[in-house]
Amino acid sequence: MAAISTQPAASPGGEPTSVPDAPGRGTLLVVLTGVFMTTLDFFIVNVAIPSTQRDLDASAAEVQWIVAGFGLAYGVGLITGGRLGDLYGRRKMFSLGMILFTIASAACGLAPTAGFLIGARVAQGVAAALLAPQVLAILRTAFTGLAQAKAFSAYGLSMGLAAVFGQLIGGLLIKADIFGLDWRSCFLINIPVGIVTLLLVPKFVPESRAPGRPRLDPVGMFLVTLALVATVLPLIEGREQDWPAWTIVSFVVAVVLFAIFGTVQARMAANDKGPLLNPAMFRERAFTVGLLAQLVFWMGQASFFLVFALYVQEGRGLDALGAGLIFVAIGVGYLATSVNAHHLARRLGRQVLAVGGLVMAVGLVLVALAVHRIGVGGNIGWLVPGLILDGAGMGMVVGPLAATVLARVSPHNAGAAGGVLATGLQIGNAIGVSIIGLIFYGALGDAPRPADFAHAFNLSLIYLIVVGVVLAGLVQLLPNGAPKK
Repeated sequence: MAAISTQPAASPGGEPTSVPDAPGRGTLLVVLTGVFMTTLDFFIVNVAIPSTQRDLDASAAEVQWIVAGFGLAYGVGLITGGRLGDLYGRRKMFSLGMILFTIASAACGLAPTAGFLIGARVAQGVAAALLAPQVLAILRTAFTGLAQAKAFSAYGLSMGLAAVFGQLIGGLLIKADIFGLDWRSCFLINIPVGIVTLLLVPKFVPESRAPGRPRLDPVGMFLVTLALVATVLPLIEGREQDWPAWTIVSFVVAVVLFAIFGTVQARMAANDKGPLLNPAMFRERAFTVGLLAQLVFWMGQASFFLVFALYVQEGRGLDALGAGLIFVAIGVGYLATSVNAHHLARRLGRQVLAVGGLVMAVGLVLVALAVHRIGVGGNIGWLVPGLILDGAGMGMVVGPLAATVLARVSPHNAGAAGGVLATGLQIGNAIGVSIIGLIFYGALGDAPRPADFAHAFNLSLIYLIVVGVVLAGLVQLLPNGAPKK
């Protein structure tokens, strides 16, 4: 990546922004380490589950909450975490989130029981929700122009590589069994990384906050947290429990709570009382359409990783490390496009997102054809070309999409907007996993054979191909033209 240079920016409204050094590679390296760590922990735990369950004698319900506890706490806390950065300083909240995430990671790695591990995973999720939106806000406020485009490209690169290589990294750590730590090393590895990152924050990360004296909105925080819990919890638990009545009630309650939240926020904005989310953000078409595109895009990511891992492990008999290695093909494609995503975005504008969605769809068509060709015992290498294309399409979307959504948002609301964007990612993942779970497990039956996994995977690919095509169509609703500086 070319060197990134930009001039230190003062925060809007005349409030000075503390910049230890001009934002550049050091700033990116530090803040994107936070993105990599939190994204990695979302995916790495999947490969650690079998040995974790054996070691802690965890029940099926406890195993589910080891995974879901992190996702739930992370998803519901992002909007509040983003706004806290606007109010009290994005660097300060980034540092606090990193401290808490590092401590929670140590607690996960030292957990004596499954119940303790669940609590530590929830704490990890809360810390990640405080940390993650600050990254987007810092990129939005510290960089401008081409430097900002490059920064968002690097953001997409770090997030995608953490997601794609999470299973491989986890497999390698467990295989190495350093000091006999087994699955625990997947969490303990965060400790030295977190400490080093914290030592570098004061030197490289500029401080910024919303101008004036904005106030905390505890009512808004309470309402949006309840609404998000009512949305995300049934998405996580519903399929496993065959969608009992309480899940439907929870969705209805969520709609009511969001309506109340919107009314309260509009009233506070009209009276200039500093709402948690300024409704003016949602009147910007780039933000609302981009947010919807974010939701749609991520409806296909975690869901694909889930069913692909099940197919190659249960349907083709690969172990965790072998499954992680096949994910490298996706990473190759992702790396090839994400490092140049800002160049592609400059040439193609919003259509870079549409091209990315269509490339993903074509790649998944090739994967489906390869699965049909190789059957149960054929050469799994036939999957590689389609996986590379799928990764290439992903790399064209992640960074440019975040830049598109945030570029027209006032720096005053950068943290809150970053929280909303990251929330769309988490809810999209949850919706996608719920939908694909119905398709995949519905096709497996009660006593699945390897051939049944291939059939279920191919049915799931139809849904994922549609996601890519819908994304390409939705992008056409984005505005043309240069964003506000």
